[in-house]
Amino acid sequence: MTEHSSLSPDFSRALLALFVLGGIVLCYLIAEPFFAALVWATTLAVLFAGIERTLRLRLHSPAVSVTLTMFIIAVLVVVPVLLISRAVLDAVLSGASDLEALLLVDWRNAADGVPGAQSAVAWMDANLDFGELAAGVGAALQKLATDLLVGSLTSLVTLLLTFYFLFYFLRDGKRALSAVAVLAPLSEGEFAKLLTRLQDTIFATVWGVAAVSMVQGLLGGLMFWWLGLPSPVFWGLVMGLLAIVPFLGAFVIWLPAAILLAMDGQWVSALILTGWGTLIVGLIDNVLYPMLVGRQLAQHSVVAFIAIIGGIAVFGAHGFVLGPLIVAATLTLLEILRTRLDGRKAAAAAASGQPAA
Repeated sequence: MTEHSSLSPDFSRALLALFVLGGIVLCYLIAEPFFAALVWATTLAVLFAGIERTLRLRLHSPAVSVTLTMFIIAVLVVVPVLLISRAVLDAVLSGASDLEALLLVDWRNAADGVPGAQSAVAWMDANLDFGELAAGVGAALQKLATDLLVGSLTSLVTLLLTFYFLFYFLRDGKRALSAVAVLAPLSEGEFAKLLTRLQDTIFATVWGVAAVSMVQGLLGGLMFWWLGLPSPVFWGLVMGLLAIVPFLGAFVIWLPAAILLAMDGQWVSALILTGWGTLIVGLIDNVLYPMLVGRQLAQHSVVAFIAIIGGIAVFGAHGFVLGPLIVAATLTLLEILRTRLDGRKAAAAAASGQPAA
């Protein structure tokens, strides 16, 4: 029995497209609270899919291979992240009282023997209330610590959701991709091209972050060693790990060290460390990271830079993966569209007996 619609075919297709568009918008709103967990679960699933496949071939049990892979991810990724987060929170909590004490010390001792510094100290005494400033800084750091604690609780929920999604992404990834391929308006070759580009983007982005963070930690540690500061290897490692965390970075370590050097009267060393940390360690990621990622993805450094920084600005911490993914997917779809249009133009030219333009 065939049912006939009283609507015209064109109007029916337009109405169906409108319903589909509305459904997509609603699905986006429903999934938006889970974006962070979905992005990290997808990223980890792509990075560790090879390990899971190897374990599955050896163990012949998807559940066991996925569980072992998630344990490996927890050891290699989650534990270091939790340790860094705890260290940052402890540093902020203890730093509130330390900074208050620094602002209340006598700056005249630090200015002894520095040409022109006495006039600067006299101006600060006349125009700045260090007691009020210390109280304000302490209150700001206490608020930051509270925000970090709340953020840590939110991150814990995101972590649990990430591992929940990750289990199914690792176990049922092939079936999910097959379902998406059926719904996608792409041929098998076009979908494979898009999927390969997205996988390459994830690998390039993650390894790019790791490489740049290692360079930042190395540069920071070398400056600590050159200035004779204690434990340069340890602090270089900490700066490298902190450089991975969006909105934080190596300055969490070198800035307090520069302040302590200034308070000890070592103004030259403090200025050198500040300049090195700001101009070299702090800015090298904006230059090196887009170059590394752009080269691996055959994209211009400007495009990679906009994708990374813009992604973080729009989506938050997980934007450093989601931004490049969106740009890579868009560029790939544009390439596919251009190929289709060129193919139609060539077919039309062949049908008319004229050479293609």
